[in-house]
Amino acid sequence: MASSGERTSWDELMEGLPKPSKKRKKIHGRHKLSIGTATIRSDINVTPLVDVVLVLLIIFMVVTPLITRGKPVQMPITEHHDRKNDSGEQIVVSITCDGGKMGPTRFECASFSTYVATEQANGDALKEQLQQEMRKSPGREVHIKADKRLNWGPVRETMQRINETGIPNVALGSREKVEE
Repeated sequence: MASSGERTSWDELMEGLPKPSKKRKKIHGRHKLSIGTATIRSDINVTPLVDVVLVLLIIFMVVTPLITRGKPVQMPITEHHDRKNDSGEQIVVSITCDGGKMGPTRFECASFSTYVATEQANGDALKEQLQQEMRKSPGREVHIKADKRLNWGPVRETMQRINETGIPNVALGSREKVEE
């Protein structure tokens, strides 16, 4: 044990310092710990879901105009034409140039192929596919996308077959000339 002389020196050291309060804080005085069942929150935080849906919506809004319908073709360039929005209801008929060679003044196609959407349809198959598409939803417009390297003959032949099916609304597609 410590001697009384040491206590005096200790007391002398503690004299200048503030004295600790005699009151002790009770840690669990008011709040009693009890073991019980936890309540379950049944509400869902929808904020992350809304964030993901909005991001997907923006992605689809950006990508949708970039999607081309029908077969890709090099369409002729025009200076002044009526621009129609692609509503997705039009029947797209594409006429492509298959093979060929460079002639004295321009490219000459060896043959051509006709497609309804992305399915090949030459001759009478074109009529059948167009009639089938019109049965699905009548009153639709046919949009012709013809390759600019083609002669007028294959385009005229395709337009004649479309006319024979009885479709009244036919439009020819072109790209607008971009001024630099």
